[in-house]
Amino acid sequence: MAGLLVEAGPALTTSEAPRLLGAADIRRIAHEVGLRPTKQRGQNFVTDGNTVRRIVREAGVGPDDVVVEIGPGLGSLTLALMAEAAHVTAIEIDDVLAARLPATAAEFAGPLADRLTVVHADALRVDSLPGPAPTALVANLPYNVSVPVLLHMLQTFDSIASVLVMVQAEVAHRLAAGPGSRTYGVPSVKASWYADVRLAGAVGRTVFWPVPNVDSALVRLSRRPPPSADREATFRLIDAAFAQRRKTLRAALTPHFGTGEAAEQALRAAGIDPRTRGEQLAVEDFARLAGERR
Repeated sequence: MAGLLVEAGPALTTSEAPRLLGAADIRRIAHEVGLRPTKQRGQNFVTDGNTVRRIVREAGVGPDDVVVEIGPGLGSLTLALMAEAAHVTAIEIDDVLAARLPATAAEFAGPLADRLTVVHADALRVDSLPGPAPTALVANLPYNVSVPVLLHMLQTFDSIASVLVMVQAEVAHRLAAGPGSRTYGVPSVKASWYADVRLAGAVGRTVFWPVPNVDSALVRLSRRPPPSADREATFRLIDAAFAQRRKTLRAALTPHFGTGEAAEQALRAAGIDPRTRGEQLAVEDFARLAGERR
């Protein structure tokens, strides 16, 4: 994949592979650092080894990949990624968790601990990463910031060619929805600017500690070339169209274009029926319309 600067290492033997965290390990480490998971940061930690193996398998991560992980938490997914990727860069906002993760990698991954770099930062503010450019994003994203973080990373790091994230099931369906769907909205259109988006399966609640009160799902994104249009202008149109999604595009976009007549003229010039609603348009339609903005 583009941007890779790390040489792929030899395949691991069974004895070299990291030992994954189990429920007892997670509770022990949490106790040692005095961690009480908070809803504010969406802290729900995966306790099931089969689930993290499944995530890595679905992500298709291999020895040529440099993976960026958002919100590694106690390291459940991190260790599984370290077993397969050339390198893992984990971005963690929590002071305690960021400080603890290298020790966990050393304890459970042994000689592979040097495959991990921990970046103590807010992923929404990260605009550069140490080392080689990431080729893949794999993460159990905090529910409360999953869409903004995903879009920010895709925009900031164009070397990311593939994404596999676990998010709240409702968010997953919104991201993967197509035009005309009841769940199609701003996240759907903006994500499709960067990538083809597909659902990759459901995840049960019982694999988490603490157990969340919502269901989770996996979403796969495969990078593709964006439309030939100004991204910021297109995104402003998307926001305007869905701010009043029950209105026709002529009515919803009147404030954006200044008058109803100007909105209708731009819509017709872009080959879009002014009576259409935003939920009927694909990202390419919004991009084409952005080119008509005067």
